[in-house]
Amino acid sequence: MRRLLAPDGCPWDREQTLETLKGYLLEECYEVIDAIDAGDKHEHEEELGDLLFQIVFQSALADIEMAGVITAIGDKLIRRHPHVFGELEVEDSDEVLQNWERIKATERGGSARSALAGVPRAMPPLARANQLLVRAERVGFRWPDDEMAREKVDEELRELDEARGRGDVAHAEAELGDALFALVSFGRRAGLDPERALASSAARFQRRFTAVEREIVVEGGGSIAEASDDALFSAWERAKARE
Repeated sequence: MRRLLAPDGCPWDREQTLETLKGYLLEECYEVIDAIDAGDKHEHEEELGDLLFQIVFQSALADIEMAGVITAIGDKLIRRHPHVFGELEVEDSDEVLQNWERIKATERGGSARSALAGVPRAMPPLARANQLLVRAERVGFRWPDDEMAREKVDEELRELDEARGRGDVAHAEAELGDALFALVSFGRRAGLDPERALASSAARFQRRFTAVEREIVVEGGGSIAEASDDALFSAWERAKARE
């Protein structure tokens, strides 16, 4: 990396900044996730290397020694696992998480801090909503049962319909956000993973839409824009039935 950033190194690398690398870092993270989902060990290995490159790249630009990065996380893991590296005894993973948060607070000098502090604003909204709820649940803030969480979804949808009925676009958008958040909350309460659920739905939509395109455009010689609603609906149902 130092060679690439040297005066006679790579022009492209030398033009990069911490700001320009943000997008590449996210892209590499998603590619690692794709490799995991694909179950391809070789691809997973390659994508981990690409992600590591982003870490090395940022360290070089910020003049941070990789040895310091690795030592810091090693020390942190030892501090926050006293049940492994020390004498503390725990009963389950919930107690591990409680200890983790308590140790974090001690590392900050015991200063008061919201349980939701530290959840990155730059996270994709669905992932951020999920993580905010995770943090809240760790300190005991959650719906007491599934039914109450489900009723909240209906309540938010009613408020969304009311806002739309008034033609209040700004309020309707806020209520749509509340409805989505309520769905995430309900999913978590019911033991469902909102991220995985939406990812699966998106994948199904892509597969079925591609099948519709193949039937209407490739095989039928038409176009999606010109096809009738009945033709599109029928093609969609056939694609769905094939799955």
